Amino acid sequence: MTVKEIKIDARVKLNHGVEMPIFGLGTFQMRSGKETQQAVLYALEAGYRLIDTAQMYGNEEDVGQALRKSGIARAEVFITTKLWNSEHGYQKALNACEESLNKLGLSYVDLYLIHWPVQGLRTETWKAMQTLLEKGKCRAIGVSNYMIRHLEELLDNSETIPAINQVEFSPYLYQKDLLEFCRSHDIQLEAYSPLTKGHKLNDPKVLTIAKKYAKTPAQILIRWVLQKDIVVIPKSSKKERILENADVFDFKISPDDIRLLDSFNQDLRTSWDPSTIP
Repeated sequence: MTVKEIKIDARVKLNHGVEMPIFGLGTFQMRSGKETQQAVLYALEAGYRLIDTAQMYGNEEDVGQALRKSGIARAEVFITTKLWNSEHGYQKALNACEESLNKLGLSYVDLYLIHWPVQGLRTETWKAMQTLLEKGKCRAIGVSNYMIRHLEELLDNSETIPAINQVEFSPYLYQKDLLEFCRSHDIQLEAYSPLTKGHKLNDPKVLTIAKKYAKTPAQILIRWVLQKDIVVIPKSSKKERILENADVFDFKISPDDIRLLDSFNQDLRTSWDPSTIP
């Protein structure tokens, strides 16, 4: 995929053969009930076709209800959910996936992720993920918050390569080595918290670039991720922000400005810190 071809409905082909939208909605910390349902409906109406939830978020049921309310065909929307830390282990993981499917009201999810590299149980849990893939409970499997050493352990113990590694990623947390490792092993990187949870949206450096392109700082940060060929899932429950975040397909950041944004890295983590996990 070239930069010029990036559109809101563009998809990337994962190593499992499944096509995944490059742009979607994150739902972390959205309250269950009306807030989540309305946000998902706003996003779907705006053209989003990737919705990311998780067992830990407590809003899987609302994501499923919004999908049904939207009237959009199930096959058109890519749904991701994740296995939480307390459900690691072979049988517990199988049961947790079934529970998530029941809450979503779906017979399968498009992508099922291990949410966190829980020490001592990762390999056993990955075997359960493979079983779920074979049974058609999910169309692709992957991981989240995995660093290079966690991926190396997985690859040493399994022939099934994760389709996705979902991690925090932004110009202020430019995990270049991890990105290059994933690319070399045909693992698609997916970025959450690309907007640094708002911490850097008033940074004069990004404001200057945003002014140059007549875009908002949020749009610059999202577009930077897209031009790295990384799937991105900015989170917002506000309609105006959901629309703003999607308005990133009518311009291109120059190579010089991409390099400038690359230099913003501060190893800034606004969420988890998996770098400390053995």
